[in-house]
Amino acid sequence: MIGCRTGENRPEMWTPSSSLEEVSGPSPERFINRETSWLDFADRLLDVASDPGLPLLERARFLAIFSGGLDEFFQVRVAGLKDQVAAGISRHSPDGLTGAEQLTAIRDKVAALVLRQAAVYRDELVPGLAKAGVEICDVKALDRADAERLASVFADTIFPVLTPLAVDPGHPFPYISDLSLNLAVIVTDPATAEQRFSRVKVPSLLPRFFTLSEQGGTSTGSGVPIRIVPLEQVIAAHLDALFPGMEIGAHYAFRVTRNADLTLEEDDADDLLSAVEMELRRRRFGRAVRLEIDASMSNEVRELLVRELEIEGGDVYTTAAPVDLGGLWSICSLDRPDLALDTWAPVVPARLAGPEGEPADVFGVIRERDLLVHHPYESFSASVEAFIQAAAADPDVLAIKHTLYRTSGDSPIVKSLIKAADAGKQVAVLVELKARFDEERNIEWARALEKAGVHVVYGLVGLKTHAKTALVIRSEDGGIRRYCHIGTGNYNASTARLYEDIGLLSASEELGADLTELFNFLTGYSRRDVYRKIVVAPTMLHGRVIELIDQQGARGPDGRIVLKVNGLTHPDIIDALYRASSMGVPIDLIVRGICMLRPGVPGLSENIRVRSIVGRFLEHSRIFCFGRFPDSSAPDGILPEVLVGSADLMERNLDHRVEVMVPVEDASLRGRLIEILQLNLTDDTWSWELGPEGSWKRTTPVTGLSVQRRLAEIALQRERRWPG
Repeated sequence: MIGCRTGENRPEMWTPSSSLEEVSGPSPERFINRETSWLDFADRLLDVASDPGLPLLERARFLAIFSGGLDEFFQVRVAGLKDQVAAGISRHSPDGLTGAEQLTAIRDKVAALVLRQAAVYRDELVPGLAKAGVEICDVKALDRADAERLASVFADTIFPVLTPLAVDPGHPFPYISDLSLNLAVIVTDPATAEQRFSRVKVPSLLPRFFTLSEQGGTSTGSGVPIRIVPLEQVIAAHLDALFPGMEIGAHYAFRVTRNADLTLEEDDADDLLSAVEMELRRRRFGRAVRLEIDASMSNEVRELLVRELEIEGGDVYTTAAPVDLGGLWSICSLDRPDLALDTWAPVVPARLAGPEGEPADVFGVIRERDLLVHHPYESFSASVEAFIQAAAADPDVLAIKHTLYRTSGDSPIVKSLIKAADAGKQVAVLVELKARFDEERNIEWARALEKAGVHVVYGLVGLKTHAKTALVIRSEDGGIRRYCHIGTGNYNASTARLYEDIGLLSASEELGADLTELFNFLTGYSRRDVYRKIVVAPTMLHGRVIELIDQQGARGPDGRIVLKVNGLTHPDIIDALYRASSMGVPIDLIVRGICMLRPGVPGLSENIRVRSIVGRFLEHSRIFCFGRFPDSSAPDGILPEVLVGSADLMERNLDHRVEVMVPVEDASLRGRLIEILQLNLTDDTWSWELGPEGSWKRTTPVTGLSVQRRLAEIALQRERRWPG
């Protein structure tokens, strides 16, 4: 395994200058910078992309994931810091850096990451694929037959959708849209010898990488090689068709990233839907925050782009690889199973598998006792989707209430909700219009739901609704019964095959009453902030997490805290964990992405360990465990409290979003969650550990345990041992 790189000048050990009690306000002793911590996560993605033990197409996928994540980082985080600096705001981050200082740190780290990405692509991926019969070719290296075929395809498919835009006194510099790939072309008029700049936009609807040959390679890589050419090179090879009669000079690829964060004045908006639509139109014209260019670009063209885009020289990033490797997704889909991981087929949760493969009565199963589902190891379609589908079709179901933060483009759940409304059931759905980068899709779904007669609520003013909840009200013998789903992931069938998430299905009367009151808060007027079982942000969760941490702190070495989250940034939570550590509580944090806490610092956090799992599936579940695992070391009669839900331990989640966490009280289900945590803590294949100085180091394999592989094995074993 390849370990995570560490900077040459990083100290071996971080030593605090003062104790926790003596420090308040911004403090590098207590906090790692949020932005550079995310970039360290991006570095871990590149670690995976450069791992020779992975199939080549999986490595290409991680390069694409890295590119997409970096795009969003600039669109939102860097854009926000630039706005802060431009407005003259001198606010410091928790680690004590100003906005300008953070931008400098970001620039240095991103420049190194881009170099590393290009090296992995150029020196590892391309040669490896070529050896396996997948050749990513330079257009200049094609033989005559390929060149002729390319010319025919260009004329028939590509040329009709291209629009060259000249820049001269009669043609101002064109607007360059966010994340569009472009060619900067220098042409000369032979009649006047005048040199002109022109921009050609590479169509985003066409594949980023163009396949020249049929996929003739076999599963072993023999046969005719698959030849692939970047689309911008195809266009560049035929520029004479776009500029007839002109002399074609140099051409360079470039790409612009713009501020894409929505800024809503919600208090002044009479119609939230219209306000979001207006901001989406403005997003297209956001300020440029990054310029990516081909490393061969001339200084003259570079200076022109910097000037016209009104950015600074430090916002320019050069690459020796094709600009925008997010386009590698098209290569990942090649039909070469020998170059990819085996396809994982989620199993049907054992209790939902009826006799001879027939679906079980989902309501009967949940009524019998709570059901925990673990995606993608267990099927989302056979559990959560089946739950909503059954509710839509069941004549005894009176109403369905649902939150939608993100969903898939062809959502079976939305179709079921529409079907339920068509059948005369009461259906209420909160569609969060402010789910970043899914706003347009959510607007479309909201309108489709409204058209079907669904009661649609467009979120709450000042808060995003990030909770993953569904409530079904059913008429049964003896009265009304409520069935609930509370999860950690979105109601999205596509991501449910790639994201690791937990869902709890229950017929608990207390949970049903809680969700009823939560939906009354979301859809009507209610100020309830205390519930029977669920813990809700922003009213309760912040304080409850600190209370649970402090309870373990009071137990000292007999206490135990294990938290699995996507991000840990909230200063109050971090300081509470430091307090518990100082009392001797062993603390393990499993943080996929951003972590601002410094572990292992003497006098501050020597009892805290932090690790990150980055593997085939995106670790997305949130599991909070307070108390020792039930083994010989656990005090008699004290069972850990385990909660699952939608909230990360970040300011946005605890203070600015509606989130729901639910305690899992069934002993067997709690045992499953503890097993998941234990496997996360013993993985030594796809795990990294955070040091006190803020650097991540890949764990050295000893047992070779992969948490994701093991959980897949457990899912298969559980399915097979279930009777029937």
